Amino acid sequence: MASPHNASGPTSFGQGYSLSASSSPSSPSASTPIPPPTSRQQQQRKEILNYSAPWPVYGLDWSNQPTEREALRLAVGSFIEDGSNKIQIITLPEFAGIEERDYNPNSMSDWVPIAETNHQQYPVTKIKWEPYKGGHRSFDLLATTGDYLRLWELKDDTENTNSGNNTIGRRSAHSLQQRLTQRAVLANTKANFCAPLTSFDWNTYDPALIVTSSIDTTCTVWNVETNQAKTQLIAHDKEVYDVSFAGNNADIFASVGADGSVRMFDLRALEHSTIIYETTSSSPTLAGSSPNTQTGTQPVPLVRLAFNKLDTNYLSTFHMDSSSVQILDIRVPGIPVTELRGHKGALNCMAWSPIGSTEIATGSDDHQVFIWEVSPSRHDREELDYHHSKSASNSTAKSPVPVPSTRVLHEPFRAANVGGEVNQLAWSSASPDWVAVGFGRTVQALRL
Repeated sequence: MASPHNASGPTSFGQGYSLSASSSPSSPSASTPIPPPTSRQQQQRKEILNYSAPWPVYGLDWSNQPTEREALRLAVGSFIEDGSNKIQIITLPEFAGIEERDYNPNSMSDWVPIAETNHQQYPVTKIKWEPYKGGHRSFDLLATTGDYLRLWELKDDTENTNSGNNTIGRRSAHSLQQRLTQRAVLANTKANFCAPLTSFDWNTYDPALIVTSSIDTTCTVWNVETNQAKTQLIAHDKEVYDVSFAGNNADIFASVGADGSVRMFDLRALEHSTIIYETTSSSPTLAGSSPNTQTGTQPVPLVRLAFNKLDTNYLSTFHMDSSSVQILDIRVPGIPVTELRGHKGALNCMAWSPIGSTEIATGSDDHQVFIWEVSPSRHDREELDYHHSKSASNSTAKSPVPVPSTRVLHEPFRAANVGGEVNQLAWSSASPDWVAVGFGRTVQALRL
């Protein structure tokens, strides 16, 4: 892991203290009994948990179930350009019920796969578990995008594990064996194909809703209980690269795309959208690089978008081939309130903390995972409050309203150096002291 840059620089994470398995007991569901931990499982749990996948990793997400046994599962999707793509569910050996005599202490993987299935020819552009809304049922629901929006059921498998190709490995009589089954393929077209889907988001307020984004400039909102499209709209002038629901309601979502804009939509009033932010050729790219002066005002594509999970007035985005993140306040369109400029390589992923409204994690080609503290200073808050109050009181006045300036942060407060270009990042909502990253054929879970 990365050491601190200097005495006042960011601290490293994924190391430093340990938690024994016995000090944080799991709460297994009633459906599958799990034997007591063995001597190996009683050892101190690592701060870095590695998994070596059999193929390049791209899709990555933590389970949202509340118990430790269920929460410490990861859904992993492959990125194979020519060939059949895969989805795996992985977990820790003690939760898979692997007996100590079956465990290989020389294994390079701290995780074990418990289910696998094919994902046709298209790579998994995104994979997510259904948001947890309480209660218990006999299966988990997952979704993926690629060629279509696909829904998957993950169930405990009581049949012979060798009878199919979507359960993995030899287990003890008390083991957790699961099976992935495709539940539905959703396409808002009568043709035999649809434009590839770049991303999607699952509404945490109303888990019946999923919104997808596509290279055909559209976003589609689906009801996954009826398997029907609720609405489809032309969201951008060019390809749409990412989409995200605002976490506190069922109606608001935003998207970004190749036209360089962040646009917000309200399902209750789809006749118009709000442009929150637009890029130009002078928008920041990699540190030290110059903007493309030959394209005039050609916009720079925006490739990722994420709403703050606890304060949906804020969202984050970044430009294609850029090393900086823009934090936007939807109440003050047009200019970022904060910009994060610590990375030395192109950004690929980001995720807001599920428990802190001021923390965001970013991953980059520079092999670094940064966690930033983006809490505004007192001066920033006063300036923003002044702007809001003047905007309200002078809505019909001609006098100009001062525009708040962008605060630039150059150093995160925590950092980790992993073994490759970070292309995916997931921050666990159920176990928020864990962040997972994907690079190459490796998944690495880092303890904060």
